[in-house]
Amino acid sequence: MTTETGIGASVRRKEDKRFIIGKGRYLDDITKPGQTYGYFIRSPYAHAKINSIDTSEALKAPGIVDILTGPDMEADGIGPIICGWGITSKDGTPHKAPAHPALAVSHVKYVGHQVALVVAETLQQARDAAELVEIDYEELPHVIEVGDALASDAPQIHDDIPGNLSFDWEIGDRAAAEQAIASAHHVTRMDLRNNRLIPNAMEPRAALGEYDAGTDEITLYTTSQNPHVHRLVLSAFNAVAPEHKLRVIAPDVGGGFGSKIFIYSEETVCAWATKKLDRPIKWTADRSESFLSDAHGRDHETHAEMAFDADGKILGFKVSTKANVGCYLSTFASAVPTYLYGTLLNGQYTMPAIYCEVQAGFTNTAPVDAYRGAGRPEATYVVERMIEIGAREMGIDPGEIRKRNFIPPDAYPYETPVIMAYDSGNYALAMDKAQAAIDYSSFEARKAESAQRGKLRGIGYSAFIEACGIAPSAAVGSLGAGVGLWESAQVRFNPTGSVTVFTGSHSHGQGHETTFAQIVSDQLGVPIDQVEISHGDTGKVPFGMGTYGSRSLAVGGSAIMKAIDKVVEKSKKIAAHTLEASVEDIEHSGGVFSVAGTDKKMTMAEIAFSAYVPHNYPADVEPGMDETAFYDPLNFTFPAGTHIAEVEIDPETGTTEILDWVAVDDFGNVINPMIVEGQVHGGLAQGIGQALLENCVYDKESGQLLTGSYMDYCMPRADDLPTFRVETINTPCTTNPLGVKGCGEAGAISAPAALMNAITNALGKEIDMPATPEKVWRAAQGL
Repeated sequence: MTTETGIGASVRRKEDKRFIIGKGRYLDDITKPGQTYGYFIRSPYAHAKINSIDTSEALKAPGIVDILTGPDMEADGIGPIICGWGITSKDGTPHKAPAHPALAVSHVKYVGHQVALVVAETLQQARDAAELVEIDYEELPHVIEVGDALASDAPQIHDDIPGNLSFDWEIGDRAAAEQAIASAHHVTRMDLRNNRLIPNAMEPRAALGEYDAGTDEITLYTTSQNPHVHRLVLSAFNAVAPEHKLRVIAPDVGGGFGSKIFIYSEETVCAWATKKLDRPIKWTADRSESFLSDAHGRDHETHAEMAFDADGKILGFKVSTKANVGCYLSTFASAVPTYLYGTLLNGQYTMPAIYCEVQAGFTNTAPVDAYRGAGRPEATYVVERMIEIGAREMGIDPGEIRKRNFIPPDAYPYETPVIMAYDSGNYALAMDKAQAAIDYSSFEARKAESAQRGKLRGIGYSAFIEACGIAPSAAVGSLGAGVGLWESAQVRFNPTGSVTVFTGSHSHGQGHETTFAQIVSDQLGVPIDQVEISHGDTGKVPFGMGTYGSRSLAVGGSAIMKAIDKVVEKSKKIAAHTLEASVEDIEHSGGVFSVAGTDKKMTMAEIAFSAYVPHNYPADVEPGMDETAFYDPLNFTFPAGTHIAEVEIDPETGTTEILDWVAVDDFGNVINPMIVEGQVHGGLAQGIGQALLENCVYDKESGQLLTGSYMDYCMPRADDLPTFRVETINTPCTTNPLGVKGCGEAGAISAPAALMNAITNALGKEIDMPATPEKVWRAAQGL
């Protein structure tokens, strides 16, 4: 074991050097010989019929190469964008998903809907030519809010989907939950809104298609979190090219947060058009396009009822949610408000009865899909707001009521009423550490001091749990997933002892090039600077499922461990032969193979060299040192923790200042504490952004996106955030070889509930997210 660079060491990120010195290779940095530029014409209407598209004048513009439309794609047999997760409604019928052409054919369904691709020699020429395209639209009635869309008199968005309802899904025991509510000592009832969010990765989405007529191969460079899935879908469902003739490369990607998982129109069109025109075509979104067309997140309307006995023990929980899925079902849109939401409504608590029903409604807005946390933030917000309000209504301390309901540490494995089986945890320990760190016992004194200055001080809890590393494949397949959710890894030694690891995971800010290298360094004794991590290229790495849902370490890292195990097994045979011992007598530790009870040993580097120069080599062992493994987890992992926020509100201005924030998380074994802390900080910033500032708003009358730029969509800045105090506890995961649980989404999952609980505690009344200064001021003034 190499303690300075192995598991548990805070190694500085290897990949940061190229980013800091400006040597990162993002998609817009890539230029191909003969490259053209694409510009998408987008609908200015929320709902309209396309009567005609006249490109005659535009095709005369300087530098124009071609203008391509939806009928062109149809004529070439390009299939529609698909949803990759099937959901079954209460009545046993499959979910309803409208056909989603990559370019609109007869109708547009939201402002920003892709209508045509203009290709020119320069981007400015493409923009200029787009102005000359004449499109005759016939405007139709539209609907924006999901509650309105599901009303009986709502405008019909898709002719083949009555009532705009995609599915009406349920999980749990309705009768048991309703009986618990009917017989309870106290029932807390609440309507909750989870506001709609727009992802804002630092790098906008982009695509570059390149066709090689000599090999009949298409290479698609794209800002993807899962390039192999992109290749699979584009070949199998969109018929862009046979899978073996399509290479997808995701180079350095500047953030994703879920929004770059999905198959989008733009990359589909670029991959098809490059072959049609036999020219490379690059498209890079500007920020306005990103606001309009990136998949949005959240947007739930929920009514919840939580039943308690006289001691504050939860007896039952009933949740009814309407989920806005936008105008089309995006790649995983159907899974987010169902199996990634309803299954987490048990939280950290012993709840005897739970029932959840979800209606997913189509609206004339951009598609809604996974955004950092994906269903888990929505579930945690409902659970943690409800238990907090219940504590207030019953006059019980909010920390105490949670402790009374926590699953005890000796109860694992613990099966919830909503199909999850938690493997490990110690929720009371995390709570105790968080309360001690924030000095909870002295809060009332601090509150009184704030009151003397005319300020309102509040404190709020969020005891969250999430499910990461979605698996196993057989289980998720039975729930409707269209793909397996395993991961692959290949560990390849060079003759001189350096290592290249090929992983099906994808890094777009998570630090894989460091943490994965730490695993190899720790297990095989290879200096970390001699370990390279290769990812993101379907032409190089084995088929893999990519990165999302905090799965990289639990699934991708475990696949690397499995490949390392194969390296060790083979190395023992080589060492036994060389050292003239039996394989059973070979011991391995940190890349050193020794004969038990002797001083005879070989290093991993010596064994690798022997494998490539097999002069003295076992006859029954293949030369070379290159092992591949595929890992399908036995279960989800379940990170959990307690976050406590303390705020002070100025009632004269409505300004909320976050005074303190303590996060105590259980991520199982931690590979790199520094990277973990950074991931938590980033998640907290996004969760705080949702609670305080961010809100995607469409005008109900016109259907226009009102928050279409940073002038109107407020992102968190450094001075909105406190100095976070992050701690961890460790109950190792029992279902993967690393004992890890995942950390990338915890902050975004926990923060909204903690902050809104603190703000409403200070105000003494309930408000919905985002808690903008105006909204807080009105509440403080009693308006």
